Amino acid sequence: MAYPIERKLVIAVSSSALFDLSESHAIFVEKGPYAYKEFQKENLDKVLAKGVAFPFIKRFLQINQRFKDQMPVEVVLLSRNSAETGRRVFRSIRHYNLDISRAAFMDGCSPYEYVPAFNASLFLSANEDDVKNAIDAGYPAGVVLPSNVVDDEGDDELRIAFDFDGVIADDEAEAVFKGGNLPDFHNHEINKSMIPHQPGPLADFFKKISFLQKFEDREITKDRSHKRIIRTSIVTARNAPAHERVITTLEDWGVSANEIFFLGGMSKDRILSRLKPHIFFDDQLSHLVSSTGDIPMVHIPFGIANNVTDE
Repeated sequence: MAYPIERKLVIAVSSSALFDLSESHAIFVEKGPYAYKEFQKENLDKVLAKGVAFPFIKRFLQINQRFKDQMPVEVVLLSRNSAETGRRVFRSIRHYNLDISRAAFMDGCSPYEYVPAFNASLFLSANEDDVKNAIDAGYPAGVVLPSNVVDDEGDDELRIAFDFDGVIADDEAEAVFKGGNLPDFHNHEINKSMIPHQPGPLADFFKKISFLQKFEDREITKDRSHKRIIRTSIVTARNAPAHERVITTLEDWGVSANEIFFLGGMSKDRILSRLKPHIFFDDQLSHLVSSTGDIPMVHIPFGIANNVTDE
């Protein structure tokens, strides 16, 4: 009997985020669904290459190995494939020993509506339309952007990096910045420095990850040699004096991050290239740039940063 999903931190992931389906997708685009179906049948036992989200998902699932009594996390597959064409995906899941057993196969339809049904605090997909529809419906979701996949087998630590505004918190401050200038933004944030932000699209995910880190805090209290496996970072374009409201918000929510970087407009890649997160979430595409091309990045198409109007 599967552990009750209501008591877990759940990530929903599409086949296209977990594995490299570029070859399959090209056949679908060029030759249509029937040729795609036949291609998957012919390659049923050919293991799919790792996708951009694979290193993150693998380490996320390993949290259960550290906390076997609680088994606190789960990953479910939300796929546009039919169950028939999705067999190859599950055979690849088995090949890589990923503990994924729950799935929804939608036979060409978008699976985003089932994010809350699976109690998912995050939905990752390479399909931009699916993610935008999820965000518009109020569900936590992100577009996995193309990058080189690096999966260091000797590195068990899970490193997760977040932007703050429009990701963990709402986009109130970004709206002020875009509607005025930097001094207006700083004045606004100084005046509200003791007022917590409202939650953003990934607030629930961030809070639950922080709760898991409290498990680790307890383990360290018992055993000082305990090695942490979860490391969280906030990498924000804010700087002082706008930093205070970030801290106020986190304290009000009862959560924290291992590291917070207040960059004052500095390129985030300068931090990310050293931090080497297994995933980085940001609501602005202009910040999702990696000089080395090997930082797994996720675009959160939320709020004012993604509202484009035609003039």
